[in-house]
Amino acid sequence: MTTKNPVLILLISLFFVPFISCKSQQKEEAKQEKNVTKPNIVLLFVDDWGWSDIGYRNNTFQTPNLNQFKQESLEFTRAYIPTPTCSPSRLSLLTGKEAIRLGMPRHISIDKNDPDAEYNLWPTDPVQRPSRNYLPLEEITYAERLKELGYYNYFIGKWHLGHVGRYPIDQGFDAEFGTTDHGHPKSYYFPFFKDGDPREFQKNYKKGDYLTDVLTDGAVDFIEKYDKKDPFMLSFWYYSVHGPSIGRKDLLKKYQDAGLEGKYAHHAAMVEAMDESIGRVRKALEEKGIADNTVVIVLSDQGGAYSNAPLSGGKKGGNTLGEGGARVPFIINYPGVTKSNTETSVPVQSIDLYPTIIEIASGKKCEEKQLNGVSLMPLLKGETIAKRNLYFFRSYEDQYAAIISGDWKLVKYHSGKFQLFNVTEDISEQNDLIGTNLEIENVLKNEIAAWEKEAVPTY
Repeated sequence: MTTKNPVLILLISLFFVPFISCKSQQKEEAKQEKNVTKPNIVLLFVDDWGWSDIGYRNNTFQTPNLNQFKQESLEFTRAYIPTPTCSPSRLSLLTGKEAIRLGMPRHISIDKNDPDAEYNLWPTDPVQRPSRNYLPLEEITYAERLKELGYYNYFIGKWHLGHVGRYPIDQGFDAEFGTTDHGHPKSYYFPFFKDGDPREFQKNYKKGDYLTDVLTDGAVDFIEKYDKKDPFMLSFWYYSVHGPSIGRKDLLKKYQDAGLEGKYAHHAAMVEAMDESIGRVRKALEEKGIADNTVVIVLSDQGGAYSNAPLSGGKKGGNTLGEGGARVPFIINYPGVTKSNTETSVPVQSIDLYPTIIEIASGKKCEEKQLNGVSLMPLLKGETIAKRNLYFFRSYEDQYAAIISGDWKLVKYHSGKFQLFNVTEDISEQNDLIGTNLEIENVLKNEIAAWEKEAVPTY
């Protein structure tokens, strides 16, 4: 029966309109949320690239692509690695944890007679501290979290966190290219590796091929051919500019003609080849039409093997926790978020990238309790983060631990020696202020002792 009562019809309409409007609004919000495109992420992680090995800080080097990248991005001028050496730096980047907490204060050193040994010892380590030979598979990596968020993860290059069965594809990455058991090649010219190449990576290459170019070809090819609807993260971890220092011949001649000699000419040529690679990756993103929706991150794993002036110390020489060994280049470009040609001097560490990446990918604050790092999103937006201490730990020689608190840095030695520097006023760490009755000395000594007690495993 059809009602013709106009009052009743009006009442029925008024009753249902709010529900219809609410449902329509929910559908529209869901549609908008679905249409929000998550940004792709490209992480370019360079090996042994010193803070000073870049054209805009040192005109010895020609790095036009990195110079341009800085002009378009946010640079962290005080970025550090908690354990500045190959394997631990990678562990911290992947897990957001200080590597010493997982028992890895040194690089992996596989014993050919016992390749599955869990730990290694270092002959010159005064305390003979064991160090892990691989990243435990149960550890959560940023790739595993990103997979949960709908990302495709592609890995290129140096892994150095374990051998077959403990590779990137075993830790959340969907595919890998150029990954071997090695921490560095025997040559950057083909043949690149002697052995430890289970994927037979180099069987497709020939005499004259240069490793950095080969890996870059792989990165460009991945970007050009990527056709999935899911966003991706490309983790391109260079073998370069780690030794052996073998520059690409055309670039080497240029630096030799400019007056550089020996290994220094080779190193400068390797840095420029890396810069050229970064330029090619960014060009591929532009030509694909996705650069405006791709976050690009450039970072080094530790200081350089040669001069890091004006910073003191470096990869070698017993002062790796000096600014030249622990402070690294770190630049982020997040279209629509970071402002062009900006800098922050807030001290940060590589452990901060995990929660930052997860926040970028999810649009929500990363609340994972196992992390030691913090999200850098506030800094990317031009805001601030809470003040905190940064801690450092290695186990090769007498110098083994350090703490940074704002402008201050305390360095600790097994022999009982301490050093104290204001690294803002004294970037070269030439004025040791230990024993000058500064209150900060006792504060930092107490805080690093408490951290060691809590963070450093006992065996």
